[in-house]
Amino acid sequence: MKKNLIIIFAFIYGISYSQEKYTLQKCLETGLERNYDIRIIRNQEKIADNNATVGNAGFLPSIDLSAGVSGTLYNKYEQKYTDGSETKLNDVLNEGANLGLNLSWTIFDGFQMQTSYQRLKQYRTMGELNTRLVVENWIAGLVAEYYNYIQQINRQSNLRYAVALSRERLRIAEAKYEIGADSKLDMEQARVDFNADSSSLIKQYEQLYASQIALNRMMALDNVSGNITLADSVINLNLNLDEISLLNSMQQTNSTLLLADRDKSVSELDYKALKSRNYPYLKLNAGYGYTVNKYGASSMERQNTLGPNGGLTLGFSVFDGFNRSREQKNARIAIQNRQLQYEQTMLGLKSDFATMWMSYQNNIKLINLERENLETAHQNYEKAIESYRLGTFSGLELREAQNSLLGAEERLLQAQYNTKLCEISLLQISGLAEEYLK
Repeated sequence: MKKNLIIIFAFIYGISYSQEKYTLQKCLETGLERNYDIRIIRNQEKIADNNATVGNAGFLPSIDLSAGVSGTLYNKYEQKYTDGSETKLNDVLNEGANLGLNLSWTIFDGFQMQTSYQRLKQYRTMGELNTRLVVENWIAGLVAEYYNYIQQINRQSNLRYAVALSRERLRIAEAKYEIGADSKLDMEQARVDFNADSSSLIKQYEQLYASQIALNRMMALDNVSGNITLADSVINLNLNLDEISLLNSMQQTNSTLLLADRDKSVSELDYKALKSRNYPYLKLNAGYGYTVNKYGASSMERQNTLGPNGGLTLGFSVFDGFNRSREQKNARIAIQNRQLQYEQTMLGLKSDFATMWMSYQNNIKLINLERENLETAHQNYEKAIESYRLGTFSGLELREAQNSLLGAEERLLQAQYNTKLCEISLLQISGLAEEYLK
């Protein structure tokens, strides 16, 4: 049994070994280059940027080069003239060919082109904001997982300590049993507690391994199950966040809020695009071409033409079944909805911020409280183990003191991690997640 435990502990200790240490900044830099979600959203941003051109908005003309040949075969060809004469032919072939350059250009369409261009630029900005939102969410997630990994390492360390304490208790119980100073029941209970603590340590390895894989996956490392060593061994906390500055930053730079504002701007541009149908439109068509026709039965054998052509088209929609009016009314309602959604988003963010801030403050208080509890629990355990050696403390009382110590360590660790999560969430909702890159 002891041999097996030694092998297991050696295996668990081995997972923390790695040739290279990862700082938080290194994890972030690696993931920003490799993470698939970030690479995909950046490509989508490039597409939106490529689309924001005057040509895509309709400002520029279209020019087409076309060519064609045609032929008509008449198996029977008859013509009868007013003077009574007739022409009758069989298998008459008429041929034609054309080559032309054609230009089509919308000169004015009720300002729809200008509106389309503004809308494309809005989409480009929204593409940038979507990229920023994905990056911020990813940064927050990776930072949380980075410190979760540290939490799991520290929890594993605490459980190792628990195993060491249980092993010492078992050693004392065995020694006391051998000299007849204690019962076999106490010794067996000490062994049961030792095995239970050893089992918890083995299970903790699974949690640590899962966190390691999650961190590797977020960085998109090729060896997703590879061992990594973190440069940090404790959860670094920022206990000096300022509520007012964070709230102001949220209202000005939160990506979700900025996207909601852009959605409202797009709705306003959609309304302007519909209003463009209230104006006339003017289109220019021009071309330059060459045509040739050959006639199998005619007084004219061949006809060739070469030259330019052009024309202007002015139009106006007089009546369309009141659809134009209906669509514009709906567009105005859509603008109102976008405004309501913006206000709803703002209210939701303020509510989330208030909840996070309260949780942040409470967890800081819990950290201070649990530190005091941990110090007291250490002192109580030292007294309990000494009393147990002297025989004035039972095994159950020692176990209770041990559990109190381990519980205090776990609560402190959990309070520290929860505080870190609150800190991450507050910076994320305030649009300051990129501060972790500095």
